[in-house]
Amino acid sequence: MRPSRRDVLRTGILAGGAIITMSSKARGGAASAAAGSTAASPWDRVPEILARIVPPAFPDRTFSITDHGAVGDDTTDCTSAFRQAIAACNAAGGGRVVVPAGVYRTGAIHLLSNVNLQVNGTIRFRTDTGSYLPNVFTRWEGIECYNYSPFIHADGQTNIAITGTGTIDGNAPAGEWASWGNGGADRDQLRAWGAGDHPVAQRQFGAGHKLRPNMIGLYRCTGVLVQDVSLRNPAMWTLHPVYCSNVTVRDVTFYSTNSQGDGCDPDSCTDVLITGCRFNTNDDCVPVKSGRDRDGRRVGRPSQNIVIQNCRFSGRWGGVTIGSEMSGGVRDVFAEDCVCNPADFPGRYPLKYALYVKTSFNRGGFVDGVHLRRISGRNLERSALFITLNYETSGSLPPVVQNVTADGVTIDGAAQAYDLQGRSSDHIKNVTISNSVFTRVTTAAPTATYVDDLVLTGVFVNGRDISNTQPPPADRYEAENATISQGVVESNHAGYSGTGFVNSDNVTGAYVQFSVTLPEPGQRPLTIRYANGTTTNRPFSLTVNGMLVNPSVNAPGTGAWTTWVSTSAVIPTVAGVNTVRLTATTSGGLPNLDYVELRP
Repeated sequence: MRPSRRDVLRTGILAGGAIITMSSKARGGAASAAAGSTAASPWDRVPEILARIVPPAFPDRTFSITDHGAVGDDTTDCTSAFRQAIAACNAAGGGRVVVPAGVYRTGAIHLLSNVNLQVNGTIRFRTDTGSYLPNVFTRWEGIECYNYSPFIHADGQTNIAITGTGTIDGNAPAGEWASWGNGGADRDQLRAWGAGDHPVAQRQFGAGHKLRPNMIGLYRCTGVLVQDVSLRNPAMWTLHPVYCSNVTVRDVTFYSTNSQGDGCDPDSCTDVLITGCRFNTNDDCVPVKSGRDRDGRRVGRPSQNIVIQNCRFSGRWGGVTIGSEMSGGVRDVFAEDCVCNPADFPGRYPLKYALYVKTSFNRGGFVDGVHLRRISGRNLERSALFITLNYETSGSLPPVVQNVTADGVTIDGAAQAYDLQGRSSDHIKNVTISNSVFTRVTTAAPTATYVDDLVLTGVFVNGRDISNTQPPPADRYEAENATISQGVVESNHAGYSGTGFVNSDNVTGAYVQFSVTLPEPGQRPLTIRYANGTTTNRPFSLTVNGMLVNPSVNAPGTGAWTTWVSTSAVIPTVAGVNTVRLTATTSGGLPNLDYVELRP
């Protein structure tokens, strides 16, 4: 059993719950700032990318669809009204085509340059397939062809937008789209035509065929904004920009139930910002694509300069996904400050992967530069980070996959921290995972097969440091020099750092608070060293500057009071003085605390 508190200490130094206050700091390791120059970060390119992404602006002109005969009764066919209002707006030099309150049934909507489709009410699409004819040029799962029109379509337009706080309802589950599945024989025919360089103009599908259209398909457009709207019930992929540049997708909610129900699929696009969006999808949330197999290589247009920020992911497969159709190449994808399976946005399915890079033997092309930072989440069904060259096993042209970084990833609950699957003849190259914490991982050992230059720095899985590279020097803060409430400084168990450790009272609410002065704000890896000689978990909450960062950090038994282990978290800090408090959340009190360390 853990030693009881000495009565003299209980009634003397700690009488009345008095607090011992100390704040000095010890340096753990060599000074970091003077150690030398720091290599340039790939994130240094992001400001330049964002500077090029400028949402379109529109003249202050309004064209209501009701002025052109639309009736918001969820029955009247408003297809002609949409067409007339958009044409009038375009002819006048641009402005807003307004969808007022009500539910407006329509077939295909084709956007024109300088038109902002402002949706205040609800657009609900018709279920008869003939409303999406004649065929238009499209790219179906990465292969060019002619097929049913996307529900909202634009081709070769400049300065277009879909905005408003209303809803765009594809209504696809109410029709026959779902029964078509993955396209069957038509899909096989299209793949054969792509593999054989069959003329694109002769790849005609549409009427009599079963290739489902995407809900919003934007082709060869420049200056695109999709903002605030709620997108629901697509037949297939929800938002599919293809061969576009300067694209902003902001504060959009995605909801899909059909198979192939992706969220936002930038496909052979350049300079794309996806920010503040919520994904509740039946497939990948943000899959970055660039064409499939031979047809993708024929077109040869990469997706590049894709920035994903502050999104919330709930979906059946991946959060940030590359592929599997990526034969034209993918370069420089950046994702930051996103949350997987957030508790307040549970979705229909939990994600399987936070990062999902899926390629196969016949894709060719490349994935060069995928960068994650400050990605958090919980309850992933499979690996937090999954990269595979084995998505499909036929063919002889695997892509090059290299230069992947993940920094500050915190995942609570996953089957595996990472799973990296190269091939004996085609290795994954240059993967760096740093300052990342994976807890409640059911398969403790991550896997990396045929990976060159895997760097792990400050990576913890279930409290165990699996780093293979020494992290930057840390600033160490000894517990005996911290602010202590309901606890004492002791030195009767060997193996501690400094002059002692903190042994808390066996009560809920006992805490140790560290005072940390920092030169600049930022997310920082925090390491907590402790010992717990009992067989009972002694969890504690982690609060930084009064903000609850983690309500329950587990501190399971370590086997002996002389066995010290570490657990880690990534915490937000400010410039100047920061307070980091560890508070016991059960009557067992805190484990014995040795120190905390903060890294740059």
